[in-house]
Amino acid sequence: MKHFLQFHTTKKKQLIPFYVSRDAVFASHGSGGMAKAVLCALHDAGFRSGFVIARNEAAGSALAQSYEYEWKEKLGSIRSELLMNVTPIGMAGAPEAEDLSFTPEVIDAAETVFDVVALPPKTPLIRYASRNGKKIITGAEFFAIQALEQFVLYTGVRLNDEQFARATAYARNGAVSRPTAYLRKYRFVE
Repeated sequence: MKHFLQFHTTKKKQLIPFYVSRDAVFASHGSGGMAKAVLCALHDAGFRSGFVIARNEAAGSALAQSYEYEWKEKLGSIRSELLMNVTPIGMAGAPEAEDLSFTPEVIDAAETVFDVVALPPKTPLIRYASRNGKKIITGAEFFAIQALEQFVLYTGVRLNDEQFARATAYARNGAVSRPTAYLRKYRFVE
């Protein structure tokens, strides 16, 4: 995640064609391992004002305090420019697969919505945000960047912009649900 936010906020590649200001107030829903990675990356990238939304007060407040953010059990009337779902809400096969991780009112007030859930690529949160004109960052995009960084660490080779654009287009367009068709479409296999 650290590489994702550094990539996103400083390199401004075409994967995410917008910029989230480090001055943006964010709300991150969740207090598990992925939440810790996201908050660490936000903190390292210079984001200073945010809320950790978590049902578990002990885990949520400890996580928030470790990065100098604020814990809330519920967002309530607080509105944030950047919303991040780092829970399984919206994940295929999960008990809350069709639920939104934030209320429609909270999403409507946001500028950018990020959901780390990669399956399905278009979670209920991403679908709602997209329909309502929000800038979105999908779990599939997040994992494409993570895969790129792992590829670089493993091989020492960095993809050029065109190769990375093809890889992210592959991820954005639901490749996980139909891998062979997308591998052919984006010329990864014949």
